[in-house]
Amino acid sequence: MHYFSTNGLSTFVSFREAVLGGQPGDLGLYFPGEIPILPADTLKGLDRRSEPEIAHEIIRPYVGGEIPDDELFDICVETVDFPIPLVEVTQSISALELFHGPTLAFKDVGARFMSRCLGYFTRERSEKTIVVVATSGDTGGAVAAGFHGIRDVEVIILFPKGAVSDVQELQLTTLGGNVTTLEVRGTFDDCQALAKRALADTDLQARVHLTSANSINVARWLPQQFYYFFAMRQWDGEPPVFAVPSGNFGNLAAGLLAYTSGLSAAGFIAACNANDVVPRYMRDGNYEPRPSIATLSNAMDVGAPSNFVRILELFRDRVPTITECLTAVSITDLQTEDTM
Repeated sequence: MHYFSTNGLSTFVSFREAVLGGQPGDLGLYFPGEIPILPADTLKGLDRRSEPEIAHEIIRPYVGGEIPDDELFDICVETVDFPIPLVEVTQSISALELFHGPTLAFKDVGARFMSRCLGYFTRERSEKTIVVVATSGDTGGAVAAGFHGIRDVEVIILFPKGAVSDVQELQLTTLGGNVTTLEVRGTFDDCQALAKRALADTDLQARVHLTSANSINVARWLPQQFYYFFAMRQWDGEPPVFAVPSGNFGNLAAGLLAYTSGLSAAGFIAACNANDVVPRYMRDGNYEPRPSIATLSNAMDVGAPSNFVRILELFRDRVPTITECLTAVSITDLQTEDTM
């Protein structure tokens, strides 16, 4: 498997190079050169396989043999070693509970997978790897916990001042060791811009090896496909519509990638708060990132969602094709409060 940049100006790289590099030099995002189509017996036999077995079968084509199969399976076991139940809410709505991991965040899966991949790849390197990550709440805690204690890897976390919950701030700031956390006077978009600028700084990269643990990194992004297959493993009925809370759009982009690989789904809903850049794009075809707006759902306060370019790449920028399987909606704080 090779990976190319969504901006189309960087050379093709391997999975290992994409993980270690984090982001292409042209400031695009790495995207797989081909989308593997899962065998029919895999898709029909999800309920006969364990979650680590499903995870291993999904991710193996993307790794392309760069981690031995037995070690990759062990990584998958450690990645999903907590419950991910599908719980009935009403007769027509079920919720996949992704908060049973060590930091109560859905990003525990991707952070644990990436940290162990990076730990494997750094064994053969003489230099230390520094992971730079911007967070609006969930990502930082999951990355801090996932990477804490990983040998020869240091983590730098940037978070916006006053924009994460008390629990999230404690998760970010209390581990110590190889995890350093910096509070930024600004928004998540400011934190993300700082991280991207550092990763693209050739002078800095010449002195230290930097990579990212945001869903910019393919090893953080690709494992999010697991959720959808785990949901279908427990689902009994016609193909469902997946409604996905959407901030930086990594989760939804992974779901649509899984759909392209053969996952059964009747459609997807991008559930957004007042940061409505994608709902506006779906209406008029114009993608215009804006400064983020602070809302009650702070982890989704993203005005320039990085991963949407992966959705555009998946559908070759064709809005009519995207709208065949994706609907995007924007919900106000008042609607959120009323629903709760």
